[in-house]
Amino acid sequence: MASKPQVRNAQDAGSAPEDREKHPVDETLPPVKMLTSGLQHVAAMYAGVVAPPLIVGAAVGLSGTELTFLTGASLFTAGLATFLQTLSVWKIGARLPFVNGVTFAGVAPMLAIIDTTENKADALPVIFGAIIVAGLLGFLAAPWFSRLVRFFPPVVTGTVITLIGVSLLPVAFGWAQGPNPQAKDYGSTTFLSLAGITLVVVLLLRRFTRGFLKQIAVLVGLVIGTLIAIPFGVTDFSPVTEADIVGFPSPFHFGAPQFALAAIISMCVVMLVSMTESTADMLALGEIVDRPADEKTIAAGLRADTLGSAISPLFNGFMCSAFAQNIGLVAMTRIRSRFVVACGGGFLVLMGLSPVAASLISVVPRPVLGGAGVVLFGSVAASGIQTLVKAGLEKDNNVLIVAVSLAVGIIPITSPTFYHAFPETAKIILDSGISTGCVAAVLLNVVFNHLGRRRDDDQVTAPMEPGEEISGSRTAKAAHVH
Repeated sequence: MASKPQVRNAQDAGSAPEDREKHPVDETLPPVKMLTSGLQHVAAMYAGVVAPPLIVGAAVGLSGTELTFLTGASLFTAGLATFLQTLSVWKIGARLPFVNGVTFAGVAPMLAIIDTTENKADALPVIFGAIIVAGLLGFLAAPWFSRLVRFFPPVVTGTVITLIGVSLLPVAFGWAQGPNPQAKDYGSTTFLSLAGITLVVVLLLRRFTRGFLKQIAVLVGLVIGTLIAIPFGVTDFSPVTEADIVGFPSPFHFGAPQFALAAIISMCVVMLVSMTESTADMLALGEIVDRPADEKTIAAGLRADTLGSAISPLFNGFMCSAFAQNIGLVAMTRIRSRFVVACGGGFLVLMGLSPVAASLISVVPRPVLGGAGVVLFGSVAASGIQTLVKAGLEKDNNVLIVAVSLAVGIIPITSPTFYHAFPETAKIILDSGISTGCVAAVLLNVVFNHLGRRRDDDQVTAPMEPGEEISGSRTAKAAHVH
């Protein structure tokens, strides 16, 4: 009697028969699973998308209504950029489960542009003009930038992936303490307890459930955490009652773009930082979904990033980049379909067109997001460690590369004022631990493993345990090294 064919993983079990020979990245899932998994991606990245427009809009002095409009525009353009990445057009889009949204790297330079603009009404048009130019230049540079992929062996990618997760964890810790760092109740036992309860719920669901429920554990955890928060008065439903049902981000709502040289240079630097981080994110995601990102994939992904950024100001949005927190969601759920993320992009577009729909996600309290974020961002760091296991850490050279690069990348996290004496333009790069750690890893790998004679036989001279005897093989190995 012939045995039934086995499916590769849990994701395949719900796939159509014709999809089972496809790579999991290219599979389509049943509608309900597709929608809920896509919504889970939106929930994971929502706070990161809306925070930059809220900060920039407040600095410009926008009214509450205008702030809502600017936030909706950022959601709408994030959805468009996500469509480009996941579905792709021509040679634009990595065709990976890759979420795009407003990059935080641009917040500080945009605030600096606002401060140096005499008429605050011109600040947003100046910012939009600079982003358009930076996006177009980045689009042209994408093929050349992608060639750097040969400088990203496992020792580099593993270090960068680990740094992505470690750099995101403080964001989760900040969310867990509450929505307003200046408030008296910031970091209160109520907020921390809600974060802890959400974390426990997610862990219990991952441990004791199976199949689809296990895969959407984060989404279920967010819903349960939000319901538990209601009696504590932490859940705010006012955004839902006050939001309009329909609203379209009309082009150039804040005025036609203006082009100022200083602003353009500033945003071009941000674009380079964004492209570096996106390259690292694509390499990380490629490892997680078992479809390594090659030079062609990275070039297509960078084209989507940069074109999305160039188009975004048309609809009053900001520079777009990869969202690393969603990589953690892919790593944890193992749902690798890019069409799931495209579905999430559809939700983002709909929320941009319907403020009341966007407000539903905003109901989730920040501490609840923080509890779920610990799992998501920790999963990214764990994926980086898995990659480092394959990186040949028995070699002294590679140990040094990882050690120094991690140290450099963690500086902005552990000591945020470390680079306070540097110019603002330099701090755009230096304050990004992912960027500095990535650059350090690439340069150290070139110096130790490419320049001059490679010493592949350099073994780690690990200290012995107390009482360990020096064996003949160990003595011979040490003599060979020295």
